[in-house]
Amino acid sequence: MSKFKEVSLGEWKKKAEKELKNRPLDSTYSNFYEKVDVKPLYTKADLEKLKYIDSLPGFPPFIRGVYATMYTNRPWTIRQYAGFGSVEETNEFYKKCLNSGQQGLSVAFDLPTHRGYDSDHPRSLLDVGKAGVAIDSVEDMKILFRDIPLDKISVSMTMNGAVTPILAFFIVAAEESGVTQDKLSGTIQNDILKEFMVRNTYIYPPKDSMRIVGDIIEYTAKNMPRFNSISISGYHIQEAGGDPIIELAYTIADGMEYVRYALNRGLSIDEFAPRLSFFFGIGMNFFFEIAKLRAARLLWADKMSYYEPKNEKSMMLRTHCQTSGWSLTAVDPYNNIIRTTIEALAGVLGGTQSLHTNSFDEALSLPTEFSASIARNTQLILQEETNICKEIDPLGGSYFIEYLTNEIYKQANILIDEIEELGGMTKAIEEGLPKMKIEEAAAKRQALIEKGEEIIVGINKYKTGSDEDVEILEIDNKKVLNAQIERIKKVKEKRDGKKLTKSLERLEIAAKEGHNLLEAAIDAARERATLGEISSTLEKVFGRYTAQIRIQNGQFSSIFKDDECFMNIKKDVDNFAKEEGRRPRILVAKIGQDGHDRGAKVIASAFSDLGFDVDMAPLFSTPKEIAKMAIENDVHVIGVSTLAGAHKEIANSLIEELKKFNIKDFKEDILIVMGGIIPKKDYDYLKKIGVISIFGPGAPILDAAEEIIENLCKKRHYASNE
Repeated sequence: MSKFKEVSLGEWKKKAEKELKNRPLDSTYSNFYEKVDVKPLYTKADLEKLKYIDSLPGFPPFIRGVYATMYTNRPWTIRQYAGFGSVEETNEFYKKCLNSGQQGLSVAFDLPTHRGYDSDHPRSLLDVGKAGVAIDSVEDMKILFRDIPLDKISVSMTMNGAVTPILAFFIVAAEESGVTQDKLSGTIQNDILKEFMVRNTYIYPPKDSMRIVGDIIEYTAKNMPRFNSISISGYHIQEAGGDPIIELAYTIADGMEYVRYALNRGLSIDEFAPRLSFFFGIGMNFFFEIAKLRAARLLWADKMSYYEPKNEKSMMLRTHCQTSGWSLTAVDPYNNIIRTTIEALAGVLGGTQSLHTNSFDEALSLPTEFSASIARNTQLILQEETNICKEIDPLGGSYFIEYLTNEIYKQANILIDEIEELGGMTKAIEEGLPKMKIEEAAAKRQALIEKGEEIIVGINKYKTGSDEDVEILEIDNKKVLNAQIERIKKVKEKRDGKKLTKSLERLEIAAKEGHNLLEAAIDAARERATLGEISSTLEKVFGRYTAQIRIQNGQFSSIFKDDECFMNIKKDVDNFAKEEGRRPRILVAKIGQDGHDRGAKVIASAFSDLGFDVDMAPLFSTPKEIAKMAIENDVHVIGVSTLAGAHKEIANSLIEELKKFNIKDFKEDILIVMGGIIPKKDYDYLKKIGVISIFGPGAPILDAAEEIIENLCKKRHYASNE
């Protein structure tokens, strides 16, 4: 018998409220996650009705981990995502990482590669080598993995749009180094549904893209038993603004769609499901992220049990995780090391199988070797110095974690049911529902941050006002571009033209007649077809997809309806409209092959709520197309969002194109503003060539709007003085 008296919850609450000076206890700790009602205290009574509380690690539904021994047997794989500049530089970087404790490779491709363009294509020129490594042919892939034993090192490749040529190049490069397909281990992302929702590196329409996914699942199931045919990704859903529940629900719904598609191709569940993998983002909401991974395993086991698999691995959700890129700030960037450590710990306590930790300088540029080593060592320290790996499931049984796991599971199921009622994720995407919900969540969250209801240290609280001088990595785009063009030239000179033509003809026939596209692409890769040639052959049959753009209205105005600063800017906009005879008009543009449009769409939403007329340019526009659109729409401002490191090239090209329309003075004619990942050291250069204002990651939108309307008023003043 306990020598301490039993205390009721009522007595506890009375004491707690007294400590809070009679202030009522909050029922939730974050408005952003309002779908889950979180209490300040949980007891065993909260777990009485939970169905799976007594599950064990290594057994369905795998809430406590996919393996019985988890990290006590082997820690998670340290798999850092990297690729930049030339293939030679990236290869050297990979070898250094492997020698320093990294256990697997994860390839970042540049944007033209993602979009199916060779480096010498007119739409590639601004982006080659900027946000990843350029791969134009098998020869590039061979250099990328030179002196790396592909039968021993697993390779993850984040590729969706140009997935067919990239996987074909990988297979042929391995083959020519003496490693057969059955020995290759790793993952190809191959998650095209997510691209139509958020990241936008698609090429072909949804139906034809799903065909490609199915071909890869089918081919790898038969020929590559150690290779994961798909990594179903929630990471980019969270990065685009979806909360953890939206991320989880839509990721599982995507997975369900892929499973049905593979089954309709005639595969049995156990032929492919054990090789499906997942990829989740880990943000700063620590306990939510841990519970999300636990709920993910429960959800997947639950959905897969419907197909009555004989192999329990068909119900097992294995996942890679990556710390959030969105949570990184350009202000006080060393704070990002702390953020990444906290997020990494959440991923580990949630039971991830592999992990990428972001570098602290990624809100400024691509990571340097110095910052990348800190990111990698963060994981090594967690593995080697904390004793975390000596306990299988340290948070299992926590009243709060178990309750939260169950609640997230229930709320995610509600969103999944909504998708299923529409006929599955492909149909839901065609109707625009997932994209709309993610964009609404992104706009709402930004508004909460702007108002200070969600705290980001250094951004909206505890501002230091100091500017850290951080060394950044800058890619010489012209040098990489010239090297890639030269290598393409040599490949084309050496190959057999007749054999190449026949292989591309066979690929086109395969696309038309329903044969396996990966098999045909491998033959074309052996004949040294380039990525652009394989992609354009498929494009002849499938066409190239263009997304419909919508602007979300009302999120900012609903949260800021009583805010003095918001209302003052709105008045300034109204006054400008009265004096000018029309509202200030801004063209929000993404230039180049960067499809990350969260920032652009949040800006469009906020400025629309402030009273601006807002035009959204189509994704992947060229400088020439944006200049033409700006003139035709008679805009006052062009706002360029750029995240891929090509800001100087973009600004120069856009200004040159505008000059062709006799736009010469960018204070008096059209104001150019830029926002996104732009290092401070480049601000002076951009302003010198004609950019009026620059806003880095985390810059308050209201401050940006205020600065822009002030500059527009100055512009009117210049005009009236003339």
